[in-house]
Amino acid sequence: MPFSIFYFTLSAVLYILALPLLVFLSFKPKYKESIPSRFFLFNNPRFTDENGIWFHVCSFGEARALKPILKDLKSEDIKISTVTHTGQAMAKGYDADVRYLPYELFIPFWVKKQKVLVVLEAEFWYMLFAVMSARGTRVILLNARISEKSAKKYLQIAWFYKKMLAKVEIIYAQSEGDKNRFLALGAKNIEVIGNIKLAGKITKTKEYEKPNTEVIVAGSTHETEEESILKSYVEYRKQSDAKLIIVPRHPERFDAVYELMHQYASIHQFSLSRFSKANNFEADMILIDAMGELNNIYAISDIAIVGGAFKEGIGGHNPLEPAHFGCKIITGKHFHDQRELYKYVHHVQYVEREEIHKALISSKDLPPSMVEETINLETVINKIKEP
Repeated sequence: MPFSIFYFTLSAVLYILALPLLVFLSFKPKYKESIPSRFFLFNNPRFTDENGIWFHVCSFGEARALKPILKDLKSEDIKISTVTHTGQAMAKGYDADVRYLPYELFIPFWVKKQKVLVVLEAEFWYMLFAVMSARGTRVILLNARISEKSAKKYLQIAWFYKKMLAKVEIIYAQSEGDKNRFLALGAKNIEVIGNIKLAGKITKTKEYEKPNTEVIVAGSTHETEEESILKSYVEYRKQSDAKLIIVPRHPERFDAVYELMHQYASIHQFSLSRFSKANNFEADMILIDAMGELNNIYAISDIAIVGGAFKEGIGGHNPLEPAHFGCKIITGKHFHDQRELYKYVHHVQYVEREEIHKALISSKDLPPSMVEETINLETVINKIKEP
C-alpha cells in the first residue's frame, strides 16, 4: 500500500508537468480522440456494469487478435479498453462495451470490479494491476511478451516489475524466451502457449481482380520506409514490369505519402493514383488511402514488403496475413516485436533497406511464404471462464 500511494503521487506530478504537451498533442489528428479520452476522460465514462470479462489491448493488431477468443465468449459481458484510436476502431466492431484506458492517475476512481481482467502482450500498467487485484478481480496476461531489448531495461528495476507481476494470476507467454524473461523479473505461474494471432481466421472483405502483371505491396509502412521502397521500385522497374501499391500504417500520413509518391512518379514518368478516388489498380503506383484494405490487397499481390522493420523503434508488423495469401515476403531486420510470429512463417527475406532492390530480384526464384502452425485456445478460454 505505501508504494501504491507513492506511485499514485508520482503519476499525479508527472501528469501536471505533462499537461501543456498533452493539450498540444490533443490537436494533432493522430491523438485528437485518444488523448482527450485517456488524459481528460472526455467521452470516456466508466464501464456501466461490474463482474464482466474485461480485455485490455493497445492497438489494432491486439484488438484484432481477440476475435477467435470473443467468438467463444458470446454469452459473456465483454468489455474492451484500448490505447490507440486504431485499436478503438477495431474494438468497436465487436459486441462489447468499449473504452479508452485512462491514464494511471484516474484508474482508482474509474475502474469497477470485474470477474477477470485479461491484458494482452506488453501492456504493463502498475495502477491497473494493483487496483483491480485489490478489488478482487483476477488478472491474466495473455500473449505476453518481453523483447530482449526491453528486458535489459526492465531488469534494471526488476524489483518494480516483480511487485507488479505479483498481482497477476497467470501469464500465458508467447515463447520460451518470453517465459525466461518473465522469470528473470520474478514472475510466477507462466505457461507458454504460442502467439494467439495464429488462431485468428485471416479473411478478405472484398474481392478484387488481380492486375495482369506482377504486384508489389508495401504494407504497414512508416515514415522513411516509403522512400527506401520507392527507390528500390525505381531500380526494379528497369529490369521487370510491376505495380507498386503502398499501404501506410497510419491514416494521418496518407497525404504525406501521396506527395512523396507523386515526386517519384513525376521524375520517372510513372502513373499514380489514390485508391479512394480511382478505386482501381490501373496505375503503376497506387496509394491505398483507406482503412481495412490491407488483406484485400495482399490477396492480389505477388510480393509483400512488410513495413515497421526497416527502422529501429517499431518492431515490425504481423507477417501472417501476407503469408496466408501466398505473398513472397520481404521485411527488415528490426522485427523484434514479431519475432515469435516470424518463427512460423517460411521463405522470408530479412534485409536492410538498401537491399530491398536485390530482394525483389531474388523473389523471382523463391517460393511463396507460408504458415503451417496453429494454436489451441481451449485452455485459455476455460481459464477466463473460471468463476
